[in-house]
Amino acid sequence: MAYLLMFVTLLHLITLAMLFIATMEKSWWVWDGLENSDLWYNCRFDNDTGTWLCASSQETEWLQAVQVLMVLSLVFSSVSFLVFLGQLFTMSKGGLFYFTGLCQVFAGLTAFAAALIYTLHHKEILQVSKEMLSGHFGYCFILAWVCVPLLLCSGIMYIHLRKKQ
Repeated sequence: MAYLLMFVTLLHLITLAMLFIATMEKSWWVWDGLENSDLWYNCRFDNDTGTWLCASSQETEWLQAVQVLMVLSLVFSSVSFLVFLGQLFTMSKGGLFYFTGLCQVFAGLTAFAAALIYTLHHKEILQVSKEMLSGHFGYCFILAWVCVPLLLCSGIMYIHLRKKQ
């Protein structure tokens, strides 16, 4: 049981880090490696200065929905981890981590909704005159999708996890 507890804790920390990277990094949509877009900025690489030049993304309802859902997923997962640590030291023997598991499941569902909205509405979100066919989804978008099953699995494991002494 100690190994399961360590595994679930490690899985939680990994998914929390992946969620943070997926939310904050700048690679949800990429055009030929020199231009990309994320939830917050549209950036292009300037070869003359060797730096990224970024401007705020144009706000659309779909983009705001994705932003809110990803931040909400981060909040749910963070609260889940803090509650888990509190329950680990205060809960009586044999208790189940229901609240921790439910928070983690909600984090997975909000990340799922955000990634699904971006998948279905990326053309409206990006609103660019560039050819959409020349671009592709970036690694942060893929990380968001990878987080979904990991968050749901860890939430289910928390629900079934009992505190042992």
